[in-house]
Formats: sequence, C-alpha cells, structure tokens
Amino acid sequence: MSAALPPFAQPQETDGAPELLHLSTVPGPHTDAGAEEPCLRADAARNRARLLEAAARLVAEHGAAALTMEAVAAAASVGKGTVFRRFGDRTGLLLALLDHSERKFQAALLHGPPPLGPGAPAADRLRAFGGAMLRRCTEDLALQLAAEPSADRRYTVAPRRFLRGHVALLLRQAVPDADCELLSQMLMAPLDAPLVHHLTTQCGMPVDRLEAGWNDLVTRVTGAPAAPPGI
Repeated sequence: MSAALPPFAQPQETDGAPELLHLSTVPGPHTDAGAEEPCLRADAARNRARLLEAAARLVAEHGAAALTMEAVAAAASVGKGTVFRRFGDRTGLLLALLDHSERKFQAALLHGPPPLGPGAPAADRLRAFGGAMLRRCTEDLALQLAAEPSADRRYTVAPRRFLRGHVALLLRQAVPDADCELLSQMLMAPLDAPLVHHLTTQCGMPVDRLEAGWNDLVTRVTGAPAAPPGI
C-alpha cells in the first residue's frame, strides 16, 4: 500500500470528548469501503478473526519482524489475496493486531478514572498520558515497531491524530496562550516507539527514567507544580 492514503477527517479537538478512532476501521486502498468492524458480515468477521488468530500465533512463535502476509495466508489456509483484501498491507495487519489495546487506551482517556481520564487538572492528565503511553509502548515494543507506518503516513494515521488531538486539548487547558497545535506534535515525539526502543534497548535507560523525564517536561512546559508521588 505505497499509494497515498485518502485524507482523514480532522480529529475533534473541542472541550467535548472526541470520538474513538479505532485502528481497524481506517480504510486503505485495498480494503472494502466502509468495512468497519461492527458492520462485518458474520462469515467475514469469522474469517477476519481467523486471520488475526493466525497472525498472533506467528508473532508469538517467530516475532513481529518475521510476520508476512504470505505466512499468515498459509497459517490460516487461505489465499494471499484474501489477507491483502482484508488488511491492505502488512502495516494494516499489524495495526489490526494492536487494535484491542488501542481501543482500551482510548476508552481510558475518554471515560476512565482520573488522572488519565477526565476529572483531573490538565497537567496531571498530561503526566498520566505520557506514563501510560510509555508503559504501553514497552509492553508491546516489538509489535509497535513492526507496525510503524511509513514516513509519509506516520503522522496522519487516525490513532496518531486522535492521540495528538487529545494532547492538544489538554495543552489548551493548561497553557491557552501557547501554540498548542505545534506543541502537541513536539510533545508526542518522545513517546514514539522508535525513540523508546533506542533509549530503553540501545541506551539501557529504564522506563522509570523516561517517565520521570516526561513528567519534568510537562512541568516545564505547563508551569504547573510538580506532581505529587503517584501521579
């Protein structure tokens, strides 16, 4: 899927909660138009689940880097074209494997308990967001790295835009006079899987140090008092 993707709708960055943007509902040029998860026919849903089960088994046995469309087709006893039609390309397949955790994370941001969810000061929510992102990234680091979109898609895929919109919303509450659109992009950078991999695996930094650095960054950007222990 090397062709440019169709433009996505701008994320809703208002004081109201934005809609969840699921990984598996982002259409690509090789997927069926409008093939959102709740609307799949029963047989199509079963086929999709079978493909994802085969993919998850291959990742568990051989690692995410070894996952190919051909291997999934063989493991699921279907033609390769079936896998491409369902997921578009390898990145789409990997994103679908991450879909469940993405849905849970988005739901926690929108409806979960504070400080990650609503009800806490914006700076505290930003601190909690970064910590949760770092822990989530390191738990599935190999899969996160394998699912990294190409450079021309990295900042336009729907889940990334949802998360950046969430950060922009919190920044507008914490520092309303800042350029929150640009600042949200800059704050998301330390949470990217490739950088987390470099710092934790290649530089040997513990995740606790990354989280402490994120909290310090939020404190300096927002000017809010340092968070008490446990935030």
